[in-house]
Amino acid sequence: MPRDEWVDPNPFPSEEPDLSVGSDNFIDGANADDNGLRPRSLDEFVGQKELKERLEVMLGAARGRNQAADHLLFGGPPGLGKTTLAGIVANEMGAHLHVTSGPAIEKAGDLAAILTKLESGDVIFIDEIHRLPRMVEEVLYPAMEDRQIDVVVGQGPAARSIRFELEAFTLVGATTRTGLITGPLRDRFGFDFRLEFYSATDLEAIVKRAADVLEVVIDNAGAAEIARRSRGTPRIANRLLRRCRDFAEVRSDGRLDQETAADGLELFGIDDRGLDKVDRKLLENLCVHFKGGPVGLSTLAISLAEPTETVEDVIEPFLIQQGLIMRTPRGRMAMPAAWQHLGLQAPVDAPEPAVDLTEGEASLFDQ
Repeated sequence: MPRDEWVDPNPFPSEEPDLSVGSDNFIDGANADDNGLRPRSLDEFVGQKELKERLEVMLGAARGRNQAADHLLFGGPPGLGKTTLAGIVANEMGAHLHVTSGPAIEKAGDLAAILTKLESGDVIFIDEIHRLPRMVEEVLYPAMEDRQIDVVVGQGPAARSIRFELEAFTLVGATTRTGLITGPLRDRFGFDFRLEFYSATDLEAIVKRAADVLEVVIDNAGAAEIARRSRGTPRIANRLLRRCRDFAEVRSDGRLDQETAADGLELFGIDDRGLDKVDRKLLENLCVHFKGGPVGLSTLAISLAEPTETVEDVIEPFLIQQGLIMRTPRGRMAMPAAWQHLGLQAPVDAPEPAVDLTEGEASLFDQ
């Protein structure tokens, strides 16, 4: 469902928020758990060190001048904190936050209605901004640069253009497909940053913080076990923590140590590298049925009963990052690590990794 509704303009109140079920103290209308898990300031935000430093300087300078912050664009895979950062920007600036999404703004009039309601210093967050219709995007250009918006009223000879003056505002855009954002739109943002996957150390800190919010008793080893299988993504780490909490409450004494966390993740189909059932099925089909490849995308997708877009955009990226498969002009091929992960013997002619890690240096997800 498109997020085209207005939400509480101040999702970060100074007092402790009401986190009871049904409360609306945070964006997205999320449940109580999600409300509390989102950090509300840069100090609480874990990871993305370069981003935090740059944002701290930009927002601090804007506060010192008593001006609205410059427009911000956050890109990167889902679950890394783009929506959370929008809320943090509003909170740090002491501004109201308004939330919408690219697909929800279908006409220029929709955008005009939103922008003309903004007060001085307000922050508007547009999720999946790359999906804005082109005509709407072109109306956004003068709004971002000159704080003006032109709306055509009427049709034919009776049509006329009305110019609206806008209050100073900050646009925060988020996208998972930075390459689909047109150059003119991207150039109008004063700050463009791509969020990276999180290290295991940062994810462990995120899991511990979430456990405190959820009142889950967890030790360092249990947090590390969950972090190691979270694919570098805080959203996945929080989801796995909740599932492990459920497992511990039903099958154990409610405490999460390494053994309980590992057993819970195994029950929910998450292996020691963070792969789920569909990931392993792709590797099994590639290694067993197709002898390691090369095999075409369409054939591989049919073997999984999944659309090619799902395989290419959802399943494959993490497997490639882990060095388990490789895309080649002839098709997908299994890497030696894939055979090893499945407990199979790799053929002698299996492809070698394109880039070797320096001896003694661990990859992001092996830390």
